[in-house]
Amino acid sequence: MTFFLQLIVSGFSLGMVYALIAIGFVIILKCSKAFNIAQGHFVMIGGYLGFTFLVTFHLPVWASLLAAIAVAIVMGLLIERLTLRPLIGQPVLAVIMMTIALATVFEGLATLIWGGEYKAYHGVLPTITLRIGEISVPPEMLIGIMVSVVTVAILMLLFRYTKSGLAMRATAEDEQVVQSAGIRVTTVYALSWVIACVVGVISGIILGGVSGVMVGMSQVGLKAFAVVLLGGVNSIGGAIIAGITLGMLENIAAGYLDPLLPAGGGLANIFPFIVIIIVLVFRPHGLFGLVEIERI
Repeated sequence: MTFFLQLIVSGFSLGMVYALIAIGFVIILKCSKAFNIAQGHFVMIGGYLGFTFLVTFHLPVWASLLAAIAVAIVMGLLIERLTLRPLIGQPVLAVIMMTIALATVFEGLATLIWGGEYKAYHGVLPTITLRIGEISVPPEMLIGIMVSVVTVAILMLLFRYTKSGLAMRATAEDEQVVQSAGIRVTTVYALSWVIACVVGVISGIILGGVSGVMVGMSQVGLKAFAVVLLGGVNSIGGAIIAGITLGMLENIAAGYLDPLLPAGGGLANIFPFIVIIIVLVFRPHGLFGLVEIERI
């Protein structure tokens, strides 16, 4: 039972990171009606930024986090202004292709700046360990849980109680009505990309602290696709619940099923994609997504 509860706790930590990444997906999808293929590469950049500020510059954790968020804000503004604003009014496919190009550019930048090598910064994080009975939460996971929960709470308050959040929600519903009300849609788009970059970078720092960072970390974006589909592509709350659920299920699969399979199995790595297939077959709109009926 202790082993199972330990898997649940570590799965919750992983699931909160998935939820953060998925929120970035959902925000961009609601505003531009296109999947951001580069979201996983924001995570990779975040991991390398964490290594740079924590190890190379020897900044404390709070300063490193703030510096990485500042870089993410600038990155989001530049991406929206230079690459995506010119595509307003163009087909959705053009936006998707641009995000694919951005993903390739970020992968090249990571190779150019950091050599594309594996980097780790486990030892520089504070040694805070939480014990609940026989269950222990390692420092990296505990910090990840705290940062993820605080970030998600801030985002939920932003969307619900601020003018910018209400403008984002309104733009997602009807762009023309928002423009007629005097709200600048380009500002909303810029804020959306800033949030997507910030949550991606924060997720990368958390994952980098747990397992290190390398170019292949960008593949976590594909796992976040499963979270988005499971929760519903237009539901931020669904992304949070689905992220936690998928993180726990993936951890349980790694703990109980992988040891039974030959050569370690690797079932945990493909588990999110099994979820994608099941959701698309039986519930294409996800658990909390809105079912839209088009009249002809």
